Amino acid sequence: MTAQSAAFLDELEPGTAMSVSVTAPDGSDMIIALVRTADGSVYALDDECSHGRASLGEGDVEGNGVECWKHGSIFDVTTGRPMNLPATKPVATYPVTIEGELVLVDVDGPAN
Repeated sequence: MTAQSAAFLDELEPGTAMSVSVTAPDGSDMIIALVRTADGSVYALDDECSHGRASLGEGDVEGNGVECWKHGSIFDVTTGRPMNLPATKPVATYPVTIEGELVLVDVDGPAN
């Protein structure tokens, strides 16, 4: 599988995150979080917080991090690594390409 369309760029305002469904390598549905930082860069990572199992797509974007709304862990959107406790395990990140207005994500192999 190659990169697949995950969203339109205008659905994701700078400084926001959202959850989207894509097709996993095994053909099943997979939920990922798309994060657009204030500078307009777009990142993709596993939607589920590694600590509290909450949706990162519902979190607040702070700099290069997305905050889990449940317990406040912030994950670096470039690496998936937690930047503070209580989370200690990283989440997977995935390569993102922007083609025109489409946000394309390659979930075949995590970027981290």
